[in-house]
Amino acid sequence: MRLPRLAALELRRFTRGRLPRAALVALMVLPLLYGGLYLWSFWDPYGRLDRIPVALVDDDRGATADGKRITAGDDITEELLKSDTFAWHRVSAAEARRGVEDGTYYLSLTMPADFSARVASSSGDSPETGALQVRTNDANNYIVGQISKTVFGEVRSAASAKTSRGFLDRIFVSFSDIHGQTVKAAHGADRLEAGIDKAEKGSKDLADGLTEAKKGSSKLAKGLKKLNSGAGDLETGSRQVADGTQTLADSVDGAAAQVRPFLKANRKTIGDTARLVADSAGAVRDNLDTLAKTAPAAAKGARAASRTLDDVYTARCGKAGTAVGTDGTTTTSGTDGADDPDAACADLKRAKDAAADVSAVADDLNTLVADQDGDLSTLSSGLGTLQRQADALADRAPHLTDDLDDAVKKIDALNAGAAEVAAGAKTLHTGLGTARTGATDLNTGLGTLKSGAGELHGGLYKLADGSATLADGLHDGAGKIPDYDTADRDRRTGVMSDPVRLASQDLHAAPNYGTGFAPYFIPLSLWVGAMVAYMLIAPLNRRALAAGAPAWRTTLAGWLPVAALGVLQTAALMAVLHWAVGLEMARAAATVGFLFLTAACFAAVVQWLNARFGAAGRILVLALLMLQLTSAGGTYPVETSPRFFGALHPYLPMSHVVEALRRLITGGGTGPVWRACAVLVAFTAGALVLTALTARRRQVWTPARLHPELSL
Repeated sequence: MRLPRLAALELRRFTRGRLPRAALVALMVLPLLYGGLYLWSFWDPYGRLDRIPVALVDDDRGATADGKRITAGDDITEELLKSDTFAWHRVSAAEARRGVEDGTYYLSLTMPADFSARVASSSGDSPETGALQVRTNDANNYIVGQISKTVFGEVRSAASAKTSRGFLDRIFVSFSDIHGQTVKAAHGADRLEAGIDKAEKGSKDLADGLTEAKKGSSKLAKGLKKLNSGAGDLETGSRQVADGTQTLADSVDGAAAQVRPFLKANRKTIGDTARLVADSAGAVRDNLDTLAKTAPAAAKGARAASRTLDDVYTARCGKAGTAVGTDGTTTTSGTDGADDPDAACADLKRAKDAAADVSAVADDLNTLVADQDGDLSTLSSGLGTLQRQADALADRAPHLTDDLDDAVKKIDALNAGAAEVAAGAKTLHTGLGTARTGATDLNTGLGTLKSGAGELHGGLYKLADGSATLADGLHDGAGKIPDYDTADRDRRTGVMSDPVRLASQDLHAAPNYGTGFAPYFIPLSLWVGAMVAYMLIAPLNRRALAAGAPAWRTTLAGWLPVAALGVLQTAALMAVLHWAVGLEMARAAATVGFLFLTAACFAAVVQWLNARFGAAGRILVLALLMLQLTSAGGTYPVETSPRFFGALHPYLPMSHVVEALRRLITGGGTGPVWRACAVLVAFTAGALVLTALTARRRQVWTPARLHPELSL
């Protein structure tokens, strides 16, 4: 019997009635139901999270920081309500607690009352961490709790970044303020340096000036010492002058008291006498020429007359009070004026004295004329002056009393002034003594001040150096302190608030959850399809075994129908997944061709297990499926599984099928695909060889085959 007829013999049995035909259709559709429905149900669960009811509680009371109102809880609540992350239900804390407990809500998110206050505390003295409170209930659904941790982790990161932006923005603003103030301080230090330089020069000038001032104060002290000594002399002299003026004033006052009655009584006589003197002086002046001629003779005659009268007086009177008579007798003078000899002697004496005076005047006049050698112009001038002064005296004679009173007043005023001068001199002496002491103290103080000025100069010199260093340091510091504008500050705040971003670059991204799991569920469905197919189709044709057909032909006759069904199953499954579910494949044709090879390989392996172990082989097929599912790494990486599964991973065909389908569906290098093809070909060939060996053994009937211990 030829191979195609032998292979079709098994399939022809499914065309003899409705139930077999339905069974054949079920064999074709079973992988589609298993893989398609499974992938469809898990196709994009994260895209439908907005259907999951979640309680949202906002108890935040808000806070104030730096004069600004902060409502972090309200802000997060508003953003979450706008998002489609979950089906948010804004409720109270009590409702959220009850809802999570009874399953109304899968979980709850709570902004506590002090949330904004804790966020605002970052700018205060005691910063605290704000806490978002998440309540889950794994009794409702464990996966939702795991998803929520990821979602709320992103919410927390966003809230933290927003809070950090505000905090860092204040830091960068502070940097700008510090920079500006440091620049001002640097400019101030420059001005301080210039001022200190001037002060240093001024201190030097001050020290030099104080040196000169000390010399001057020393001279001043010495001068004041001399002046004080002179003031003492002045005080003594002024006191003496005051005493003298007092004596003068007393004398003048006394003389004036005696002269004043005389002047009042003889004002007319004094005037007349003065007028007479003036007239006489005028007359003499007018007769000077005659006088010059007659002066010698007059002098001679006056002398002769004087001698004559002197002789007469001597001869007659002898001595005072005794008169000599003509008869030579002496008599004593009595009181009678005519006959009294004393009266005659007195008259004679007066005549003698007058003659003597005239003789003296005549002699003087004669001497004067002789001294002037006859030139009497000087005498004439003097007489003129005498005449004018006598006239003036005659004119002033009526007012002599008033002049005397004025003179007395002036002398009294002089006396008072002298007393004041004496008092002032005393005060001056006392003040100069004090000034001398002060000058000495000033000299000592200037010496101390000079030393201090020297120290000040040295200190200001050092301060000038220090201020220069300060100015340079402030300028350097201002250059090192950043000064950010608004754009730069925003950029830096964004970076520092979220310094590490995940620059995710998926080389061959799976668009959804279902696409990512398709490489796992598709080979699973094909294995189940082969497993169910061999429940209805005999792995080895009994007629061929009974007829003694070659083992290889018997093996292929049992394998080809199931392999053909696997091709049909694959075509139906991939058509529905692509056009109905939405599976996109980077290499669609290669994927379908690879799955044809996979279906053929799985059919060969399942055929051998069923052929070799009979009814127990079906259990082994199921056990092998479980081992492949757990060691293939279709969900979690195989490295996360226990070592047992990691050890099995390289030796089972589904591990290579899953890895190859990932590259064919999402893209990537084809190395794993070719390796998987080689593995599948090897497993197929090996399974067919083992099945052929089993077929040869099955051509010999034994009691165990006739009466199997277990049949399914």
